[in-house]
Amino acid sequence: MALEINEQNFEELVLNSDKPVVLDFWAVWCGPCRLIAPFIEEMHSEYEGKAIIGKVDVDSNNEIAMKYGIRNIPTVLFVKNGEIADKVVGAVPKSTLTEKLDSLL
Repeated sequence: MALEINEQNFEELVLNSDKPVVLDFWAVWCGPCRLIAPFIEEMHSEYEGKAIIGKVDVDSNNEIAMKYGIRNIPTVLFVKNGEIADKVVGAVPKSTLTEKLDSLL
């Protein structure tokens, strides 16, 4: 299961990571978020040891969402060396997500 990223572990798991990080900003009530959720879970297994794959519930972690200007969900951020390297907004095919992550590895 993808890591649950929250305000308590964000700095350690995202900003200080030596691996690329994929952050799925989502909410329980978001239909398109449910469409990409299986892709995020699959990527968590497929990229184990190579990347951090996490989910940020915007309702529980609105400070993180506000800091990164998340206005629409799902939004997937790709972070490398603590900086935003790429971004996808909306439900997209898994291949779009993996291509963006592969470019950071």
